[in-house]
Amino acid sequence: VGGKEKKDRVMGEKEKRIVAYHEVGHALVSALQKDSEPVQKITIVPRTMGALGYTLQTPEEEKYLETKDELLSKITTYMAGRAAEMLQFQSATSGAANDIEKATNIARSMVTQYGMSKKFGLIGLETVESRYLDGRVVMNCADDTAAAVDEEVMKILKESYEEALRLLKENREIMDKLSAYLIEKETITGKEFMEIYCAEKGIPVPEPKKPSQLKGKKEESVIDVTVGDDTKTTEEASEEAVKGTESLDETKPLNEMEEALRNRRYQRTEQDEE
Repeated sequence: VGGKEKKDRVMGEKEKRIVAYHEVGHALVSALQKDSEPVQKITIVPRTMGALGYTLQTPEEEKYLETKDELLSKITTYMAGRAAEMLQFQSATSGAANDIEKATNIARSMVTQYGMSKKFGLIGLETVESRYLDGRVVMNCADDTAAAVDEEVMKILKESYEEALRLLKENREIMDKLSAYLIEKETITGKEFMEIYCAEKGIPVPEPKKPSQLKGKKEESVIDVTVGDDTKTTEEASEEAVKGTESLDETKPLNEMEEALRNRRYQRTEQDEE
């Protein structure tokens, strides 16, 4: 996720604090919303693909559809990085560029493709051409309508940003504590994050669910995999899965097959002799 650790890139203390608050902003707003995916990992270790840090979220079950509330929650989570920067440092950085791009794409799709805008209703205003090649999007409306679409998208983004800012202001102490812990550790698991979050909120830590993606699905580029109550690496999970099958008698079917082949050869030999 985000490439390998870039060990030769060392951030200064100021940038490390900015990145820590940015990533904690994502994670905290995600935890405060009921339609968000759970946080699995937060890191401020720079990666080879250019990321200075990231917050990893994975769904608890396989999903093929997203509701309007879930999409708005996702946009609010993207806006939370910038909101945390402004709240703590009263200044914006270029670190939110990718967040803004993703949030804008979701908001535009809600308006032009998913029929989730009260202003435009159930009308398709964009068409995706060459979906499996470049995925180029073409507007199917007049210039005045396209301008109105931009206004609707900006409205969604503005409201989502304001919601993220409100949530962080109401939970400022938790944000400060989580950021300080992340600066110290540099990388924390979702379990550590939830323990601090729940302790500050005075609520019990929820029991983790087994991700359905692990069932009959190829191993993905997720660093931590939740198995039962523990957070383990994919290698550890694979080793335990192998150990769990060691008690199975796998030689029995093979022995029976070999015995059948021997009997068949013996019968053929007798027929040839006759």
